[in-house]
Amino acid sequence: MSNFLLTQINIYPVKSLPGISLKESFVEERGLKYDRRWMIVNAENVFITQRNFPNMVFINIEIDGDNLVFTHKKKNLEELKIPISSSPKDEIKVHVWDDICLANVYENKINQWFSNAIESECKLVYMPNSTERRTSTKYFPESKNVSFADGYPFLIIGEESLNYLNTKLKKPVSMNNFRPNLVFSGGIEHDEDSWKNIKIGEHKFSVVKPCARCVITTIDSNGNKNKEPLSTLSKYRNFNNKIMFGQNVITHTEGVIKIGDKIVLQDS
Repeated sequence: MSNFLLTQINIYPVKSLPGISLKESFVEERGLKYDRRWMIVNAENVFITQRNFPNMVFINIEIDGDNLVFTHKKKNLEELKIPISSSPKDEIKVHVWDDICLANVYENKINQWFSNAIESECKLVYMPNSTERRTSTKYFPESKNVSFADGYPFLIIGEESLNYLNTKLKKPVSMNNFRPNLVFSGGIEHDEDSWKNIKIGEHKFSVVKPCARCVITTIDSNGNKNKEPLSTLSKYRNFNNKIMFGQNVITHTEGVIKIGDKIVLQDS
């Protein structure tokens, strides 16, 4: 049996903005702590992503104590600090794919910063603990609360899956292209496809369904859309006209996970 070890933990506090790599994180039902609890919406309160605004890659995000800290890699915008522990009070309904849920919207000064950053009118919103957004029961019978993530709280990918892809590419791509929360070493390419129930450290997870990939995987650090890696993936990871890479995951327990934790496959 292969030894699987957790080698990366990544959070993406604001949906579709660059991520933050951590040495440890707290697992919650709706995802890793702070993961995709914030989102940018347009004037109609519909979520926006790099699919339509690839210049979102230029917004840098860090966590400094109790603050999210935003800077811009290209524009001369003043550093923006947003306290994590005090969310705004004004409530609006926002659209995320087929879901409509309640979110707290920030004040004009903050919204203007992001509007300037992506050169389009937008607002920053936060998902409070009181908001419920449920996972589909189509692929797993138990519905879970989820953040502003596309559909499920966690995404896991094996290093060997990326290594195998890169053997087929002229120019290798980074794991960052696929925006996983959890990355592991060990095994062979796409081992995660056959997983059902796993334990990471002391915490139990279920692997629910493959993750269908979109054009965001092709956007580079300069905000350019490329053909790769989707073009190559489409030749060997195409299932019912969807390009699959990585697995969506839910958790059954809450608590801390750390880089170096063992991943153990469970019978049930």
